[in-house]
Amino acid sequence: MTKQLPNFFTLLNLFFGCLAIVCGLQSKLIVMARPDGQLYVDIPEKIWMVSLFIGLSALVDFLDGFLARALQADSAMGKQLDSLADLVSFGVAPALLLFHFLRLAWAQQPDGMELSSVLLWPAFFIPLAAAWRLARFNIEPSVSSSFSGLPVPAAGIFIASLPLIYWNVEIEEVILLLQNAYFLYAIIVMLSLLMVSRIPLLSFKFSSFSWGENQPRYLLIIVSVPLFLVLQWLALPLIIVLYVLLSLLFKNKLA
Repeated sequence: MTKQLPNFFTLLNLFFGCLAIVCGLQSKLIVMARPDGQLYVDIPEKIWMVSLFIGLSALVDFLDGFLARALQADSAMGKQLDSLADLVSFGVAPALLLFHFLRLAWAQQPDGMELSSVLLWPAFFIPLAAAWRLARFNIEPSVSSSFSGLPVPAAGIFIASLPLIYWNVEIEEVILLLQNAYFLYAIIVMLSLLMVSRIPLLSFKFSSFSWGENQPRYLLIIVSVPLFLVLQWLALPLIIVLYVLLSLLFKNKLA
């Protein structure tokens, strides 16, 4: 029975991913009035619920892997089940967030509400790239020290941070970036290419705790903690960017 415990957490990951999608489908753009009476379009603050459930998916996704190793319960079924859950929680659900942010960005334009919905379709490049990345992961031998391409949960967390930044970071330049369609397209392209790439990126499976073998891992942790304390939600995407940069810097240690 304990051998099935990791699979239970994997299904919980999928459950939270489904809830994230439901919240995303309910979070439509709203029209609001400024103090001067001028109308403007915005995303409802409750969209943070999508980020919450993606975050819970990430938590239980970590736990299922941890339990599988601790209980020596790795299985072919568990691997397939994990990828199916990750596609929903970190592919489809984050794509809905990008879909809404693209709608918001184009709605800022004078004729934005009349533009073709085709401009929003690039949001779904994320689950396409995630599916490719996960399928490749399932058929290739795993390497304990690295991942081949950006892990799908990391891409999902990057996107899940956007509503939290939008509603909690009071930096006008950051808000304007999140309302810029071309900036959002750049995020989509960057994350999609990183996921389907074969760039070796750092794994957090420790074979020992020595500094020499885990220098990039420890550096990431040491920098991430104060970064999050200072920048709060804005630190999340920066930590993922730092993760990629450190992986490239120490790529000779990931072989």
